Order: sequence, then structure tokens, then C-alpha cells
Amino acid sequence: MARIGARPRQRNGGRSLDQGGESVDIRAASKNYGAVRALDNVTLNVAPREFVSLLGPSGSGKTTLLGILGGFIQPSSGSIHFGDRDVTFLPPHKRDIGVVFQNYALFPHMSVGENVAFPLRARRIAKAEWAARVRGALAMVGLSGYETRGIAQLSGGQRQRVALARAMIFEPRLILMDEPLSALDKQLREAMQIELRELHKRIGATIIYVTHDQREALTMSDRVAILKDGQLVQIDRPERLHDYPADSFVASFIGEASLLPVRRIGACSVALGPAVLKSARAIPDGEALMLAVHSEKLLIADGVADAALNRLTGTVTDIVYQGESLRVFLQLADGTSLSLRQPSHYQASRLLPPVGGELTVTLHPEDTIVVPKAQEKSNEKARE
Repeated sequence: MARIGARPRQRNGGRSLDQGGESVDIRAASKNYGAVRALDNVTLNVAPREFVSLLGPSGSGKTTLLGILGGFIQPSSGSIHFGDRDVTFLPPHKRDIGVVFQNYALFPHMSVGENVAFPLRARRIAKAEWAARVRGALAMVGLSGYETRGIAQLSGGQRQRVALARAMIFEPRLILMDEPLSALDKQLREAMQIELRELHKRIGATIIYVTHDQREALTMSDRVAILKDGQLVQIDRPERLHDYPADSFVASFIGEASLLPVRRIGACSVALGPAVLKSARAIPDGEALMLAVHSEKLLIADGVADAALNRLTGTVTDIVYQGESLRVFLQLADGTSLSLRQPSHYQASRLLPPVGGELTVTLHPEDTIVVPKAQEKSNEKARE
């Protein structure tokens, strides 16, 4: 893990602060609020130095799980282990973790340097070390020389950097982040995503990050855990989640996919209305199957028919300009709808018929993804 200030390694709570991140072991964690089950038997292992995002819609349980990891919420059952320590019932200040909140939680009456140094004071680290470690932490987040500035003088992005520096100054092996970029505008948020990705590589800490933004999770994470109704649906590398979703819920939440009901007619083929589509993958068993069509995987058919490709023909119902791309909506003969993306430059857009025209698109069997339809939770909804 990157050093902040030169000093010998200390022991904290009888635990050696060796270089590198902390492993996290969540064992069958559940949380009930009366009759509502906010978290339902979640088991998850995070390796040292790993960046794992908890992704899901509102009410999926991701914030509840982060609260349990931070010690702000006690689980109704299950246990939490950091390395070889059982921390299930330890209070937050005894877990030796960094936390970055959505609202930054900075002290407005303190300077930048005083805010960053606050964890050192709370841990009774010798004051002689503060200045060097504050300088090191601010340099790591690109704010060298900001020690004396007031919080009110900073932009949103700068305040976020201060919160990051404060979380890292005591060199925690585990950092929890609760939607820290959600208040930033789109351009700054995307820039900060890349900065956080690079910062994680430098500091070597384990990071568990809560977000509802799938692009944010895909950009930064080693693995992404998808939660729904308090349950862990799937955890995997971003590219695996995108191309091998466990069910229609994951397919709809990762990427831009149209979900169309299909019928299994063979080991590697399905029927979509009158069209027969071939897949390079085995088709799941079951009656309720969905075809997940990612908009970027559809290509406009050229004049030469390729028997290896699946072909779908429909009527263009709308064309939406979105800057670098056009989103094109099609209605197929059986009434189902899907969308594709085309570059918005002239050469690509001239291939499109006008609204009301007919368009044939192709889908490669490797990109023909058929998944089970996600089951809906019939009882009370989970909540965050």
C-alpha cells in the first residue's frame, strides 16, 4: 500500500498493518426491520486489494450491507470478518476502516488540513506526524498546497478529494464508499471515476463501493455484486456480468439491453415470433426465457445475406439523437420492440431509413444471449 508520510509501521489493536488490503468475509448476513427483510442471507468474499462495487436499484439492500460492514448497522444474523478478525459487533471506530460518505461529511468550520487530519486526532497519533501525513494525503489526491483553504472555497470535486484524503490518511486496509460521486455533474463524475480507479491501483487498499450507476461500477470495479430485494443475485467481473448475466434482471441492469420473450426450440436455438435465432451458447431449460439484446451488438444488415447471422426485420418507430450516437427503436412483426445504437456521423446515419421505414438488423450467435426470466419477489419489498 502506498505510504503517506515516512514512519515505521505500527500495530493497531494487536493487528500488524502489513502492506496491502484487507480481506472481507460476509457470512450469511441478514437484516430485518420488523416484518421487512432488508438484507437476506448474503454471503460474499472480497479479496485483499480488490475493488468491489455493490450495485442495485433503490431498496436492493446495498446501503444496508455497507452499513453492516462499517458497524453503523448490526445484522440480525450472520457475521462479518476482516481478515482473521470477527468484527460483527465492533463499533465503527474500532474497525480501522476508512469511510467516504455521499455528502462528504466535512467539517465546514475547519480548514482542509484540519479536516484531513481529524482521523489522526481521533486515533491519538502523535501531533508531530500530522503535517507530513496531511501533505502526503493531499498530494495523493491532487490537492497539494490546499491545507489552509476553507471548505466553502472548494468545488464539489475538490471536496470529494478532501473526503478521500481524510479516509486514507491513517492508511486503512479497507475503505468503504457510499455513492461518493452522485452529487457531481456528469463530466466531473466520469473524470473522478478514472481518478478513483488509478488511486486504487496506487494505494493498494481494499475498496467496497456502493452505487446505483452501472456505468460507474463497470468503469472502476474488479468485480461487481448485483443485489435485488436484499439478495445477492450475481457477482462477477464487469465483462462477465455484461455477456453472461444470470437472469433477465442482471441483463436489464448491466448495459443497454432489450428483453424479449422467446421460446426454446432446440439446444442452441429459440423462436422469437416467426424468427428462429441461433445461439453459440446452450439455451437454458424452462418456459420463461428472455432474449437479452444489447443495443450495441445489433448491426444494420448489408446487402449480402450471411446464413451464420441472425436477422430481424422491423419498422423504425423513432430515432433519438444522443450526441455521439443515434438510438434507433424498432417494432418487430410480432409487436415486440428493441433498440440499436448507430454512430451519429454522416456515413453511418445515412444507412438508416426514416421513421416508418423498414430496417433489417443482424445479431451474431455469440451475442445471442438467452436467460431465465427473473422471479419477482411476492412478499414485502426490501428496503435500504
